[in-house]
Amino acid sequence: MTTKKSTDSEGDRFYPRAFGVAVTALLAVVLYFIVMPFIVPLLWALFIAFLLHPIHIRFTRQLKGREQLSAALLTLTAFILLVGPLTALSATFVAQVGEVIQWTQGALATQARERYRHVADLPLIGPVLDWAIETFGIRTTQLQNWIAQGAKQLPPLLASMGGQLFMGALNTVLGLVVMLFMLFFFMRDGAEMVATARDLIPLDAKRRQQLFDHLASVTRAVVFGTGMTALIQGTLVGLAFVFTGLSSPLVFGVLAAFLALFPFGGTALVWIPAVFVLASQDQWGAMIVMLIMGVLSSTIDNVVRPLLISGRAEVGTLTVFIGVLGGTAAFGFIGLFLGPVLLALIVELIRFSVELRRSANQADHKTPSL
Repeated sequence: MTTKKSTDSEGDRFYPRAFGVAVTALLAVVLYFIVMPFIVPLLWALFIAFLLHPIHIRFTRQLKGREQLSAALLTLTAFILLVGPLTALSATFVAQVGEVIQWTQGALATQARERYRHVADLPLIGPVLDWAIETFGIRTTQLQNWIAQGAKQLPPLLASMGGQLFMGALNTVLGLVVMLFMLFFFMRDGAEMVATARDLIPLDAKRRQQLFDHLASVTRAVVFGTGMTALIQGTLVGLAFVFTGLSSPLVFGVLAAFLALFPFGGTALVWIPAVFVLASQDQWGAMIVMLIMGVLSSTIDNVVRPLLISGRAEVGTLTVFIGVLGGTAAFGFIGLFLGPVLLALIVELIRFSVELRRSANQADHKTPSL
């Protein structure tokens, strides 16, 4: 009798739990498909809301508790700060790219023979070109013809990409609108959302507070490290423009610092065209200086950023390094910030688990055996 009742009781508990797990998994899948189209604007809205939260609290106090007005003002400010610099830098970048394309088409199509002779006379580059020609059987005239054909095909190629660029710009604008819409609600209701999420974490109050404080510290350190790294990279490019005598070093330094925030292209979108411009003017020494400083600016971010982040937060340099690279590969630009934060969360939860297990083992050793 007792065994049968016990079995029935276990069955009564098993099926409701299994049903609950199945329903939860189904809802999670449905939620995934609903949220995925907006995951990037959602993550950006959460990230910016976190950064603006201290200002939101201050504004709310000055506005006598009107949280909705404070959230609206901060959302409008975020829109102005995002759209204004982006528009100015995009216009500068497009103008620079246009000049480089014009030079490339004209110089390569009409002066390829003369440029090749100058390059072939260089002590380091010339022997390399001669070896390549002898090894692969490429003649100078063939190389010139290929360059000229490529220069002629450059404008049609860019024209064919116009539609893709337009759709990309349209998607960016729509993403910005969705992000700002979400940002307003995250600013207004963020405190309640965080409190609800905090209550759902199966940890005691002290550890929950430690976890949230740690994540906040890591997030601020990631913002600081990423911003300082971009500033250093932009400064190197600006100095390279100064040393090589190119115009507008401040403008292109700022543009390089902005582009350094992006995982693909980065400062190379500024200094590589500058290398070609210097080569077209036969300024080979200045070209080498620009090349060295440009390569340096494009490679130091993987070293400087983890060091800066780990120096301001209790997280290992290796964790930040893997988080930045893996987060960028998985989530794109937002992964620069999201990757280290998620890895820091995992490391902190593992540390909590180890501490709980050690505490339990110590308690077992202290318990007297009967």
